[in-house]
Parts: sequence; C-alpha cells; structure tokens
Amino acid sequence: MAQFYAEIQGDRGAATRKGNKKSGLFAHVRGWNIGVRVECRHEDGKDVIEIHRTGGSNRPATQGRIMIYEGKGGE
Repeated sequence: MAQFYAEIQGDRGAATRKGNKKSGLFAHVRGWNIGVRVECRHEDGKDVIEIHRTGGSNRPATQGRIMIYEGKGGE
C-alpha cells in the first residue's frame, strides 16, 4: 500500500499517482494567475501535508503558505 495517493480529473479522464515515505507526493494545480502547490511527506514518524498559494502558470513560485497539517505519529 502506498503512503500517499493522488487522483486528478481533467479533459483526458482521471490519472492517479502513488508516493512512498521517501519520495513523498507533490502537485501544482493552477490557472494562469492563481494556483496551489500541495506537498505530502513523511517526517519524524508523521505524515505532513503542506499547502501553498502560487501565481499559477504565469508566476509559479510559491507566494505563501496557506496551511500545514501534521497527522498523528504512526499514521
């Protein structure tokens, strides 16, 4: 079983990806001027999910953190 799992739907149908504790899982979902970057990683025995806002395809650099969620140890 994968540590992390992602699913996305677009005009070509659905696509899925798996990530493990070492690789993590990263996504950048965006329009032209706005987007979010999601990072899933395993750190100190916990799953951590971080969400950042970006300037979309026009300015893809991270512009600030929206939230960080840390799961309980052993998850």
